[in-house]
Amino acid sequence: MSALVVYESLYGNTKDVAAAVAEGLGERFTVDLMVVGRAGNDVSNAELVVVGGPTHVHGMMSERSRSGALAEASDDEERDLLSTGPLLREWLGGLAPGRGTAAAAFDTRIDKPQWLTGAASKGIASRLRRGGFQVTSDRGSFLVDGTEGPLLPGELERAREWAMRLATDVALAGDTSG
Repeated sequence: MSALVVYESLYGNTKDVAAAVAEGLGERFTVDLMVVGRAGNDVSNAELVVVGGPTHVHGMMSERSRSGALAEASDDEERDLLSTGPLLREWLGGLAPGRGTAAAAFDTRIDKPQWLTGAASKGIASRLRRGGFQVTSDRGSFLVDGTEGPLLPGELERAREWAMRLATDVALAGDTSG
């Protein structure tokens, strides 16, 4: 079985979480890990699509919030990471129909109550559902210390464990031999 993990990252925290998610899925799936700018719009070869991004202004990054982050970027490498490729929300809008393909959403967000910070995973999951994907109700939110991070201790392990549970659930749902 194959899985695709697509992510958008501002300061590298979501990229690190996406890599941990790919590692966790690797227990049961062959996994491709791609930054959104390199992911095509046809994901029909994957039995599981997992999409994640940073939480900005209570939801998914917008052009306005990306511009704000670019203005605050402290070095050239960070600037290049922020300024390249389409936004995750644009990519999701252009995806080929999911036709019931299993999917999941995750985000990174500041370590405060979700009602205060919002969660990008909510918007990601909603867009995947509208696109015809069968989205798991278990969204992942992984916590950072402040706007730029770093990730809180233990969050990468929590991301791996979340992905291993997700892989097991999707594999069991796809097993029709029983």
